[in-house]
Amino acid sequence: MREMNHRDRENRGYHNRKPVFKFKIPKNTTIDYKNVPLLQKFVNERGKIVSQRVSGVTSKQQRQLCEAIKRARYLALLPTGGVKR
Repeated sequence: MREMNHRDRENRGYHNRKPVFKFKIPKNTTIDYKNVPLLQKFVNERGKIVSQRVSGVTSKQQRQLCEAIKRARYLALLPTGGVKR
């Protein structure tokens, strides 16, 4: 069996890192379809909803965001898709 060097020991604990929150939603902010500037942060340039893993929001916030983004799209407050090539 091969001996562990210092790099193996460092990489072994990679799953212990704390998640980096790219976008923070303040606690007093309500997530609704009328808050378009907030929703635009969670939609990429192609019009897709950014995943929870990338955005760093909680599961509850992700569900609220998805519903608010879909409602805003239905009311044409947000674009439904990206720019065609």
